[in-house]
Amino acid sequence: MVSPDSRPTRLIKVTISYDGTDFHGWQVQPGLPTIQGTLERLLTDMETQPVHVAGSGRTDAGVHAIAQTAAFSLRNPIPVDNLRRALNRLLPPAVRIVTVEEVASSFHPRYDAVAKTYEYRIWRGEVCSPFERRYIHHHPYPLCIERMQEAAAVFIGTHDFSAFAAADDRDALGLSKVRTIFDTRLWQDGHRLLFRVRGSGFLKHMVRNMVGTLLEAGKGNLDREGLARRLEPGYQGKSGPRAPACGLFLMSVEYP
Repeated sequence: MVSPDSRPTRLIKVTISYDGTDFHGWQVQPGLPTIQGTLERLLTDMETQPVHVAGSGRTDAGVHAIAQTAAFSLRNPIPVDNLRRALNRLLPPAVRIVTVEEVASSFHPRYDAVAKTYEYRIWRGEVCSPFERRYIHHHPYPLCIERMQEAAAVFIGTHDFSAFAAADDRDALGLSKVRTIFDTRLWQDGHRLLFRVRGSGFLKHMVRNMVGTLLEAGKGNLDREGLARRLEPGYQGKSGPRAPACGLFLMSVEYP
């Protein structure tokens, strides 16, 4: 009989989709439901020893994901398809494992990522359906879409996003807050106003602060030059008001 401790360790990569409404974000928090904590609890029971789940990044409380990426090590020899089915049976309906694969031991979901794409959804109609409200920001007030589109283009390029970042427990490390935005797109589809941004990486609350700033531009309170100043190194002010978490989705994480 093979001892569980003598079985080879496998690194498992998963793609996860979740409704973040009832979770306090991705990262484990004592006594609070989180995506990472939920996964680690199930996998620890399956492995009969602690399992750490590393994610591509930390989504905030209330933020959703179409395709979050995570990885963890297992000695359990369960085939990947069976693992996906087993986890989906045990997970709450708001969390689904979409894909499972075994990857090289050198893979890291955060450090190996080369791009992420987020989408923010705004409902501009007077009445927002109760079936939409958990997944969209209701903003039924006048906005100049053209001005918002012009402002969104200012984000493209490599900039210091300090003004768009919330305080983080890693700030003491003095890490750079320079990020590269590869592309932005803002368009209207009926009553929906959609903002999509693809970049090298994102800081805490960065996308929600970007959206709040674009809304200020749409209201006529901020022009392109004012937004550009907020991206200059050493800028001491802050971005526009933070948009609510409910409208934000992590759409994809890209790897080489």
